[in-house]
Amino acid sequence: MLATPVFWGKSPGFLADLLSPIGAAYDAAGWLRRVMSRSYRAPVPVVCVGNLVAGGAGKTPVALALSAWMVERGIPVHVVSRGYGGRLHGPVRVDSTRHDALAVGDEALLLATRAPCWVARDRAAGVRAAVAGGAGAILLDDGFQNPTVAKTLGLIVVDAAYGFGNGRVIPAGPLRENLNRGLARADAVVLLTAEGDAGGSEGMQPPTGLTVLSAVMEPVSGERLAGARLLAFAGIGRPEKFFATLRALGAILVGTRVFRDHHPFRVIELERLRRDGDRLAARLITTAKDIVRIPSAQRAGIEILTVEIRWPDPIALGRLLKPIVRSIHVDGRELAEHVH
Repeated sequence: MLATPVFWGKSPGFLADLLSPIGAAYDAAGWLRRVMSRSYRAPVPVVCVGNLVAGGAGKTPVALALSAWMVERGIPVHVVSRGYGGRLHGPVRVDSTRHDALAVGDEALLLATRAPCWVARDRAAGVRAAVAGGAGAILLDDGFQNPTVAKTLGLIVVDAAYGFGNGRVIPAGPLRENLNRGLARADAVVLLTAEGDAGGSEGMQPPTGLTVLSAVMEPVSGERLAGARLLAFAGIGRPEKFFATLRALGAILVGTRVFRDHHPFRVIELERLRRDGDRLAARLITTAKDIVRIPSAQRAGIEILTVEIRWPDPIALGRLLKPIVRSIHVDGRELAEHVH
């Protein structure tokens, strides 16, 4: 997947208008698939963390934070991911000692650091495998538009600064489906802001009764980068978000390099980046999603900016998830009292 087109984030113009009929056909095809498909209903709760836009909404950090929240409370959660960018169709449980990003994708490798993670192109088969593997709850990474698995709770992650772009459906805009229909199917919106950003998604008018949960994405140990000369590179949905975060931390960006989303880095590309860094007297830095796509032997000397999610209202988060975990038992213990 290529980096997000610039015109997707602007007011609709000629190009968006020109592509709108294709977007309408894409949306209709997705709607028809949802109407015609049968959904597998798992014997355990399924929480889907998805989005309505293509790439860059912050879904992976939110999924990591939610899986950590459940693990901390003793909930036997397993994550099921499509494994985008990986060659394995699955279902297969991710093993970081055997699998790399070329096998299971970058997101699955990151998610497996928090909880058992399964890769499956067939989401229903992945959920079945996770349940057979001992899952007491499923965190479905992405898959909001996938109708093959019934969701107990559907969460939509929205980048407050970007919102829904120009409001058009792919390829005329960033939306994966019609905005109103997508929001109507969701149980809650996770509105994601950057640290120190007032945020706000203009044009986001959630239907009555739809919970909006605030989340803040914060850099980890970002203060170390203040005043540092950096050559930043990234192959993610919206790399400009990464670059803007570095600048906000006080880093001096002497150069940026953009690669396509989920790009598998080659040695020759990394050697070129190192030469550019030396020429510019700058340190190399990338994202946590990118570093796992770099061969282990080539990671030395490349810094990582890690981000994590903070919940300004943790009680609201517990209230949202309490119905999901109320019936889950671990060793015969009711977990409801640990939700707060």
